[in-house]
Amino acid sequence: MTTTYNFCAGPAMLPADVMLKAQKELINWNGLGTSVMEVSHRSKEFIALAEQAEADLRQLMHIPDNYKVLFMHGGGRAQFSNIVNNFLGDNGRALYLTSGQWSRAAVKEAKLLVGEEAIDELTIVNQDDGVKVVTLPKLIGDKNDYRFVHYCPNETVDGIEIFENLTSPWPVIADMSSTIMSREIDVSQFAVIYAGAQKNIGPSGLSLVIVHEDMLSLPSLAQSSVMDYRVAAANGSMFNTPPTFAWYLAAEVFKWLTALGGVKAIAQINCQKAQLLYQCIDENDFYVNTVAVSNRSKMNVTFQLNDDALNSKFLAQAQANGLVALKGHRVVGGMRASIYNAMPLSGVEALVTFMNAFAKQHSA
Repeated sequence: MTTTYNFCAGPAMLPADVMLKAQKELINWNGLGTSVMEVSHRSKEFIALAEQAEADLRQLMHIPDNYKVLFMHGGGRAQFSNIVNNFLGDNGRALYLTSGQWSRAAVKEAKLLVGEEAIDELTIVNQDDGVKVVTLPKLIGDKNDYRFVHYCPNETVDGIEIFENLTSPWPVIADMSSTIMSREIDVSQFAVIYAGAQKNIGPSGLSLVIVHEDMLSLPSLAQSSVMDYRVAAANGSMFNTPPTFAWYLAAEVFKWLTALGGVKAIAQINCQKAQLLYQCIDENDFYVNTVAVSNRSKMNVTFQLNDDALNSKFLAQAQANGLVALKGHRVVGGMRASIYNAMPLSGVEALVTFMNAFAKQHSA
């Protein structure tokens, strides 16, 4: 049987060890004779799971004590509206930096909620001979100009990643849905970090919010209590019934990552995977990547074939070889290989072997 490697951008593959453990515990978790899905979220067993998950995450990301860790409903897109509702009350304004599809979607949602006059937008991606280059601006202004500046360090659709820190006189909010725990970051550089779970954390339907306590004193808009960060923080993310199975799987992913050696260790593997795949693209005239080398995503590798007529054949043959979900996002087309933490090096090696063979087969 051919090994299947899932390159889906999200919901993405989970670590095999985690899935095997979840399968084993599906109907008898923690020796209780029931699934974790059937246990009260207020039981001592689940409370212990939640507390350990937060402790493991804090250790993995070196989260300071003056940050709250929230396990929220919805994915990253839900947080587009949550950050506006939680921080832009009393006529607050915000600056959004756009670099791709997801940061533009965040701007659209913000303007929908508070109007265009409350949101300023600055595009930070330029084209240089057809190559996309990110230039982070030098942000200067009065601290009262904006409540926060928002950006997306990794654009899942566009294959763009921003590695340098953003310097700002205003609190920085980052959508890290596609890059969280893939490499080491300094959490203290951010006022809020949020991430949908379905990339490097766990299954869809859950999101993480890491928020500095000072942000919780900002005026909010009228909103649902279940999406209020203050309510979530005061109730241990359990104001209402949380997605318990998703939380359980996230907790197991944190354990798995810790056992591997933490974020520092997985970052080295991620660099190796990305380097191998980009080398294949660069050394084959058959494939093209249009992102500047300094801004190439290590999580979402986008590329095009030099002959679009071969796209369908490429995808069909890849799937026959156990390499699935390589079709690029409908907005940009081409191909995309998402190589999140759970993707083993062997998966990227198999993809490169296939790509080289396909290029040789169809090159003139």
